[in-house]
Amino acid sequence: MDASRTRATRAARAVSRLSGPVTVSACTLLLLLPVTGCSESGSGPGSSRAREGETARAAVPRAASDLQADYERVIEDVLPSVVQIQAGDSLGSGVVYDDKGHVVTNAHVVGDGKSFRVTTARAEGALGAKLVSSYPEQDLAVVKLDKVPEGLKAARLADSAKVEVGQIVLAMGSPLGLSSSVTQGIVSATGRTVTEGGSGGGTGATIANMVQTSAAINPGNSGGALVNLDGQVIGIPTLAATDPGLGEGAAPGIGFAIPASMVSTVAGQIVEEGRVTDSGRAALGITARTVVDDGYRPAGAAVVEVSRGGAADDAGLRSGDVVVRLGGTDITTITSLAEALAPMRPGDRTKVTYTRDGDERTAEVTLGEQ
Repeated sequence: MDASRTRATRAARAVSRLSGPVTVSACTLLLLLPVTGCSESGSGPGSSRAREGETARAAVPRAASDLQADYERVIEDVLPSVVQIQAGDSLGSGVVYDDKGHVVTNAHVVGDGKSFRVTTARAEGALGAKLVSSYPEQDLAVVKLDKVPEGLKAARLADSAKVEVGQIVLAMGSPLGLSSSVTQGIVSATGRTVTEGGSGGGTGATIANMVQTSAAINPGNSGGALVNLDGQVIGIPTLAATDPGLGEGAAPGIGFAIPASMVSTVAGQIVEEGRVTDSGRAALGITARTVVDDGYRPAGAAVVEVSRGGAADDAGLRSGDVVVRLGGTDITTITSLAEALAPMRPGDRTKVTYTRDGDERTAEVTLGEQ
């Protein structure tokens, strides 16, 4: 399953209202059956069961009403922090990071652009903004508004460690250019490692620990907000899965968001330093390409160049070697190598298995930083 980019988000909610069922008394059999449960006083087990049933029936619409109220409260609270970003001819979304006018979005939303038009939920017109820095390796970027409008409200980022499968979430953004849209779903999975397509404007990044959601994510949702019912942003919607059987068609109900912890780390460094100074991403320290075997099947990542002083250099790898395994993961392509490295951290020790002149060798490596 290939993952492709998206952009923006959401709009829909429905509440079922249940009317109480009609109950029929069997008091016509009064002369033949005990009268318990048909007394006017309402005492006895029959009356008790009826009251319990009425209470349960009443609780259903109340619960639905409470959930709807939660949706409305969260939307009212968070939607003003979600913006639409116009970069050339394309549209995406963004999330207000602070009250100084910094907005975090996807790197593939800003592309090669340096200046943008940003529309907030409450603004009468578009505002100018300029790129602070883009970090394609994590598909994140920060832009800053030229003028901070009155009442600009920063979003609250959640603790990614508290995100759990099954949580109800709302996706907010500008899908298909429909600004301030909201869709609803759940957290379907956490800890996904996903590689986005490099064509059509994607960065080709391999991103670890992504949040999978069933909330609809469409083109234009990218860079927006995936929000829990506490009104906290748990992630930045970035990708929608595609079904190979549908060509480039999206696989419904499978979208991915960059976790809030990574958003905070990257955006925080960009705001403070103007760029990412500590990526936290592990690296082998090589430039490589995919090679195929005699049957034209992908067979490994061939080393084209070794960075001096990097992990591979220290482990004795050299140009021409073919990496076939990292730790316990088989390596057949550049993408599989990137995916194997994604969950690891700089300083981690692992084994790299490679071939040289037809012989298989193994070396211990201490991973560097990308």
